[in-house]
Amino acid sequence: MEQTIVLPEGIRQGLDQFLQDARLAFGEALVTAVLFGSAAEGRLRPTSDVNLLLVLRHFDRKEADLLRDPFRAAHASMRLDVMFLLESEITQAMDAFAVKFSDILSRRYILFGPDPFSGLSVPRAAVLRRTRQVLMNLILRMRERYTLVSLREEQLTGVIADMTGPLRASAASLLRLEGRPAASPREALAAILSESGNPEAPKILDLIDTARREGTLPPEAAGMLLFSLLKIAEDLYTRTEKLPDHLEVKTRV
Repeated sequence: MEQTIVLPEGIRQGLDQFLQDARLAFGEALVTAVLFGSAAEGRLRPTSDVNLLLVLRHFDRKEADLLRDPFRAAHASMRLDVMFLLESEITQAMDAFAVKFSDILSRRYILFGPDPFSGLSVPRAAVLRRTRQVLMNLILRMRERYTLVSLREEQLTGVIADMTGPLRASAASLLRLEGRPAASPREALAAILSESGNPEAPKILDLIDTARREGTLPPEAAGMLLFSLLKIAEDLYTRTEKLPDHLEVKTRV
C-alpha cells in the first residue's frame, strides 16, 4: 500500500530499533513486517497499543529467544504487541479471525518486505460468522464484568476501554457486510450511533474517547456507558442475524 503515516518520534524510533532487532533475530525467516490498526493510520493516542504483524517462514525457538529482551523492552516502552504469523498460516488465520483480518486489510502499513495481503480477501461467510462470535462474546463479558466490578468505577472504566476496540471493529465489519464500509472502526461506530437516533450518541462517543484516552470517567458515568455499549452490541448482533452469508462481498485492497 502506497501511503505515508505520521508517528510520534519515540514510536518511530522504537519501531525502527525493534525491526532491526527482529531482522537480526530471524534473519531470512522474516518475510514482512506490517503495522496495523490505529498506528497504520497515524492516529495513535497516548494509551493506544502499537500493533505489529511479523510474517515468518518458520518460528524457531533459538531465533525467538534472541528477540525476547527487545520485545519486552518495546512492549514496556511503547505498548508494542506483535503477532507472529507463518506464511503458510495466512489463509487459515484470515478465516479464523475474520474480523481482525478485515481490519488489517483496511488499515495496514508495510514497514518491511512485500505485502502479504495484496489481492487477498476475507470470505463474507467467515466475516459474518466471526462478527457474530465477537459480539456475543462482548455481550456476555459486559454483563459479567458489570455485575462483578461495577462498585469500583475505575475498574469498570478499564473494562470499557478494553471492550471498545472489539466493538468498533465489529461495527466496521457490519458496515462492510452491509456494503457501506467506513474509513475506520471508530468512524463506523460513530456512524451507527448517529443513525440510531439516540440523543445520547454524542455523549456516548465523547465518554468512550475519554475512557480510552485518560482511563477515567466522571463519577457515575461508567455504569451508564457500559450499559449503552451493551445495548449497542445487542443491536449489532441482531443486525447480523438479518444478513445472508452467501453473498460474495469481499474486503479487497
